[in-house]
Amino acid sequence: MTAASRTDDDFMRLALAQADAARASGEVPVGAVLVRNGEVIATGRNAPIADHDPTAHAEINALRAAAKALGNYRLDGCTLYVTLEPCAMCAGAMLHSRLARVVYGAADPKTGAAGSVVDLFAQEQLNHHTAVQGGVLQHDCSLALADFFRERRENSRAAAQPVRDDALRTPESRFDALPGYPWEPRYVADLPSLAGLRMHYLDEGPADARRTWLCLHGNPAWSYLYRKMIPVLLEAGDRVVAPDLIGFGKSDKPKKDSAHTFSWHRQVLLEFIERLDLKNIVLAVQDWGGILGLTLPMEGPQRYLGLLVMNTTFATGDTPLSPGFLAWRTMCAKTPEFDVARLFGRGNPQMTEAELAAYNAPFPDRGHRAALRAFPPMVPEHRDADGAAVSRQARDFFAKEWQGQSMMAIGAADPVLGVPVMQTLRESIRGCPDPMVIANAGHFVQEHGEPIARAAVGYFHR
Repeated sequence: MTAASRTDDDFMRLALAQADAARASGEVPVGAVLVRNGEVIATGRNAPIADHDPTAHAEINALRAAAKALGNYRLDGCTLYVTLEPCAMCAGAMLHSRLARVVYGAADPKTGAAGSVVDLFAQEQLNHHTAVQGGVLQHDCSLALADFFRERRENSRAAAQPVRDDALRTPESRFDALPGYPWEPRYVADLPSLAGLRMHYLDEGPADARRTWLCLHGNPAWSYLYRKMIPVLLEAGDRVVAPDLIGFGKSDKPKKDSAHTFSWHRQVLLEFIERLDLKNIVLAVQDWGGILGLTLPMEGPQRYLGLLVMNTTFATGDTPLSPGFLAWRTMCAKTPEFDVARLFGRGNPQMTEAELAAYNAPFPDRGHRAALRAFPPMVPEHRDADGAAVSRQARDFFAKEWQGQSMMAIGAADPVLGVPVMQTLRESIRGCPDPMVIANAGHFVQEHGEPIARAAVGYFHR
């Protein structure tokens, strides 16, 4: 497409991309691009929160960048595209910069200064007049804003959700300034199976991305485990959703071990996927994230594009549990207060003290550790154990019906779910190619996640 052939819709889509970037940074999703002679001169997106600057609206940022690029504060002959009707401040700046034209998407009935509340552009007394056109890609621009504020309202309601009498909630202060984990917390508390428990999740990247990575952690980890993979996936333009299972991370923690069952956790995940209406999913799983997660795609195969499987297994109850797992289960039973940070440190000497401490953060005392005690004995050991039958169905599904792409990454130094277990799993996944084996990685292979994510992006983007 030549510069001359690009339309208002084309430039507004570029502005929408800037709005998506603002949303991903926790800002109100408004984006702008400034164009002269069919060429983009500058872009801008909302950044008042990040910049601690009430004037850092998308339009102002685009105007500033364009003026620097052109070496002139007057932007004669330029058109500014913005996803939301300008406010009075931005409209004044546009008039001062001598823009030829302003094109916006959604009207702003509360602060719009291009006709919705006032129309500064129609003031005949002003010595410069800028042409204005509204309603370009109005539906898309309005939807981006509506989705953002709907999510914010839902998060506010969930954040205000009182903790149940039979559960605990880790204090937020435990999660302050975690290294490599800058993302906005999101919460859901009204899934039927949650019955008022609050579940935390990350949701980053464009809602309409071509791929959504659903990243499921295991025991005793939480969504922090994926911090080295998430930036790579976002750089590719994809969406990343990473929940904390109930009992882990920032999610609520039932006080009783008996609250945790295979079927209940699986049902929560199914409802969570349905609530967010996740589509084009690449399912990324490890440990219990796979024991549970591998049973999900058969319930809605149309939602899934691919599988990234790491150090996990089918828990079908018809094959003996590995000696490594039995040793792990015995250790958990004998030492229920084991140091989670020390566990991660043994297999990951490259981790910093702050990173190790982040894995202890969700569990300030024994009362918060019911899930850590409950999960090892929850692995189905017999054919009639909870979860065994559905796991056998999932194994058959992946062997015979799975249509998506598959990729396997193995931490070779894992004593529990290492290469032999994973090679057996690979034989049950239709079309799964040779694995990516990381020799110096252990059970928590995501701690070497950046090269895995880069390989996965290349693989699943083909």
